[in-house]
Amino acid sequence: MTKIDTLRRFLLPCFATATSTSTSTTTTTTKKRLSTSLRDDIQDDNDVQETHQDQEEDWTTTDESATATTIVPPRPSKSMVIGTIFGHRRGHVWFCIQHDRLNTKPFLLLELSIPTHQLVKEMRCGLVRIALECNRPDLSSCPLHSVPVWTMYCNGRKVGFAIKRKASEENRLMLKTMQSMTIGAGVIPSVSGFGSSEGDSELMYMRANYEYVVGSSDSASFHLINPDECPGQELGVFLMRSR
Repeated sequence: MTKIDTLRRFLLPCFATATSTSTSTTTTTTKKRLSTSLRDDIQDDNDVQETHQDQEEDWTTTDESATATTIVPPRPSKSMVIGTIFGHRRGHVWFCIQHDRLNTKPFLLLELSIPTHQLVKEMRCGLVRIALECNRPDLSSCPLHSVPVWTMYCNGRKVGFAIKRKASEENRLMLKTMQSMTIGAGVIPSVSGFGSSEGDSELMYMRANYEYVVGSSDSASFHLINPDECPGQELGVFLMRSR
């Protein structure tokens, strides 16, 4: 055996061991790196559950806010109208509402059973609340201003009824007399045939702007608007219908 063969026999196993060792080391390192990178990419089960819970909470909050928005009732509508309270001294009171003072066909004309002198007495206290109520089921479908008859209360006391009327020729003539007037109170000569009796030829009136508030299809109200220079007179007429 030569010296070269002897060297091969002892040195080759050493190189083979070193190579296999380095290969295994590299493989182990590579596996460790792969497993580490996979752990970073995979989301933990607890994190997934928390994410789903957060999304469900967001959806629940959105639904609740949407529901709250739909529950909010509509805001009442308001507009300005001209209201006239008139009547003979020995007669009873009428209540007239116009959208336009030049139009002699009123939007609402009610004949009230309360005597004129009694309403004047109530107004001296500075506060008048007239409530008109309708409890008839057969009148639940008609427009509120078309209800033909109302039960009437004045400052909490029942005083009779209010009846819807169509404007007669005498009513139109009276309103035509007041066309140039928006605010005022006083006495005018009675129109011939308009409920005047012997010795009662004068018609008392009070004309002013009113705030017309529509709460719903079953409720509305008229509120007297006082001029700035006049003392406060609180007067309101309320229409209420129960179904």
